Amino acid sequence: MEQALTNTKKPARNMRYYMRLLHNNIGFFIAGLVVIYSLSGILQIYRDTDFLKHDVVNTKKLDLNLAADKLKDALRVRELVIEKTEGTVVYFKDGNYNTATGMASYTTKEWYSWVMPFTELHKIRSKDSAHSLAHYFTTIFGILLLFMSVSAFWMFKPGTKLFSRGVYMTIAGIAASIILLFL
Repeated sequence: MEQALTNTKKPARNMRYYMRLLHNNIGFFIAGLVVIYSLSGILQIYRDTDFLKHDVVNTKKLDLNLAADKLKDALRVRELVIEKTEGTVVYFKDGNYNTATGMASYTTKEWYSWVMPFTELHKIRSKDSAHSLAHYFTTIFGILLLFMSVSAFWMFKPGTKLFSRGVYMTIAGIAASIILLFL
């Protein structure tokens, strides 16, 4: 029995061994990050709907007698369409503006406060000093995802069926992405 234990060979510690080890460890580390980023990405896709949003009533003092295009800019409402005007009050979807007093009252749909941090993940810029740590963190996360993609080619020996299938699936993924970009 002792002889059987002493004759076991350690696996070769080559590049493939270390890539597999790193791929495994980094994969488990970023699993939670991938879940959070994917959920926040899905939220971004549906940002033009009312999903996970609530009504917020806004009042704002504006300049007097604003034209429709200036009113749109002042309120930062993208699709402002004036429905009617009665005296000095201009009515638009979900609000109104009094040209004589400059007071505007309108309702917007906004994310719930607990959703906001998720949606902000995809909006971080390198210039945001308030989010500088998040900027570096998301950059590192992107690099780790790139590593995971590349290191996947070290999971199987070249020339095997599994490796060939991985190459074909990678080519299909690249082709699908390119097609999506031009649709």
